[in-house]
Amino acid sequence: MDFSTPPGISDLLRRIDAFIDAELLPLQEANPDLFDHRREFARTDTERGGVPTQRWHELLSHVRRLAIDAGLYRYPFPRELGGEAGSSLAMAMIREHLARRGPGLHAELSHEASIVANEPLVLVLHEYGTDEQRRRWLEPLVAGEISIAFALTEPGHGSDATWLETTGRRADDGDGWILHGVKRFITGIDVAAGVLVFARTSGEDGRAEGITAFLVPRDAPGLEVPYYHWGFNMPTDHGEVTLDGVRVGDDAVVGQVGHGLDCAQLFVHENRIRQAASSLGAARFCIERSVAYARERVVFGRPLAEHQGIQWQLVELHTEAELVGNTLYRTAWEMDRLGGASTAAKVAATERVSMVNLRANRLACEAADRAIQVHGGIGYTRALPFEYIYRHHRRYRITEGSDELQLRRIAGTLFSLRRGG
Repeated sequence: MDFSTPPGISDLLRRIDAFIDAELLPLQEANPDLFDHRREFARTDTERGGVPTQRWHELLSHVRRLAIDAGLYRYPFPRELGGEAGSSLAMAMIREHLARRGPGLHAELSHEASIVANEPLVLVLHEYGTDEQRRRWLEPLVAGEISIAFALTEPGHGSDATWLETTGRRADDGDGWILHGVKRFITGIDVAAGVLVFARTSGEDGRAEGITAFLVPRDAPGLEVPYYHWGFNMPTDHGEVTLDGVRVGDDAVVGQVGHGLDCAQLFVHENRIRQAASSLGAARFCIERSVAYARERVVFGRPLAEHQGIQWQLVELHTEAELVGNTLYRTAWEMDRLGGASTAAKVAATERVSMVNLRANRLACEAADRAIQVHGGIGYTRALPFEYIYRHHRRYRITEGSDELQLRRIAGTLFSLRRGG
């Protein structure tokens, strides 16, 4: 077993750091209100439902273009799409490295933007899309010209995706499909060119078979966004999406009719291993900053670091980070051995992906909370990034598969339980 650093990754990380220092830090210094204690107010357009401001979107788009020109953005994409086919292990290392630097334009928390693309839908369309879908949607997505939203969650159904209530039925004239339903927390719908909608077209509730994936244009008649959900962290791009008789052609189906959850499995497993790596990086950032502060801060005539009550809390977090990191890297390595970008490789590692997702996302929250405590009153303020990190990473204990869902998946393997839903 050898899950050492992939060839070339050390050089790539140095390139990434040099790019951040040369290109991104000056942009942050030129826009201080977008990154200091005013960030939520400067980034949020309260007049348009709390979505990101045009200024913030324009800055993120500019950074994406810089990253593409620097040869960084497309790194994880298949070679046929101009990428370098970055492995799961390489991407885990990159995502941890970016988050370990702390919040910034290189890996911006509030909009999940990254200078090394985190676009699982590229892999979905590459594996399941038709030639026409690749031309219309995949090529501009890879080029950073458009975004596509992902619509699985509903008001009554989140983790229990096989019970979703959105339906797709054949049009009466036999030409295409009619979609009805409501989707919730649809990230990025405010600027998306299209949205991947999952709807039941046949089969029984609770069964994976019978759910179909449809790629729907954002401006399709009958598709509306009545409001956005304001969250723990702002701005919001998590829209409520209604589908009232939305008509799409057969060319909107991604993959096979009735097997749309194959697309969802590829999407979520790719996302979850990367998200676990980001949470690990955020945790290490909090731990390292706390250790440094504890060495400097003098309490009762002694450095805070000399008090065992502080030492042991940070030692436990540090130890957990090492254990999570090793399991995460091993899991990513095994996914690569099983076939890399394929759905089969992702699903085969479900148990361990759930393990690292569960522990890494908890760790990020625990480390941010402890960093606030170690830093005292100033840690609680927005002058430091810990409260921001906590508020952002707290969502991943729900949105990337809740803690409870991760435990359920692990139990399914441990006890050889029948997987339903």
